[in-house]
Amino acid sequence: MNIKLKGNQKIRIHNAQDIYNVMCEILLLEDENDRKKEHFWTISLDYGQTILNIELVSLGTAKETLVDPMEVYSIPLQKKASKLILVHNHPSGNIIPSHNDEDMTDRLIQVGLIMNVPVIDHIIITESSYYSFQESGLLAKLVQSTKHVPAFILKQQYEKAGKEKGIEEGEKSKTKEMAKAMLSKGYAIEEIIELTGLTKAVINRLKK
Repeated sequence: MNIKLKGNQKIRIHNAQDIYNVMCEILLLEDENDRKKEHFWTISLDYGQTILNIELVSLGTAKETLVDPMEVYSIPLQKKASKLILVHNHPSGNIIPSHNDEDMTDRLIQVGLIMNVPVIDHIIITESSYYSFQESGLLAKLVQSTKHVPAFILKQQYEKAGKEKGIEEGEKSKTKEMAKAMLSKGYAIEEIIELTGLTKAVINRLKK
């Protein structure tokens, strides 16, 4: 369900507090019974972090709501969003993310990286407070997770890392060969250290 902003209202997001102010107002507009259920929203942003769209993706029970990645990204992709913010409420009043909250966020982060619409925060809200994955550092930790990274992307990453390591080792080998040539021409060890960046111990081993 698309949530309409007032008139031609343009809201620019600067931090988690801005998100909370908007979403708490939306939550409080609902009747008391619905406020006791978990909601999951997406906020689509442009490059300048102005809100393009707020979408209620799922309405669940008092304890959970089911989230499908295809439904999460459907509207943001249609709106040509550049960034995405995830928001859901905890009717219990406890703002600490559960294991399922973290796992779901991890999965949606990886989908966002593939779709080129990165998740820049996930906010858990209650009627009186909020928890930001970005501000807490949890978002950065999940971005580094490989749990939900597709196998073909992991393979590409490992192959790239292997090539970079090979290049690095090749450069080291060239540097040592250059140092050997300098030794044979009578360069002082101090000069070789300055020109190659090799340590004195390494250069001494090259003399043998």
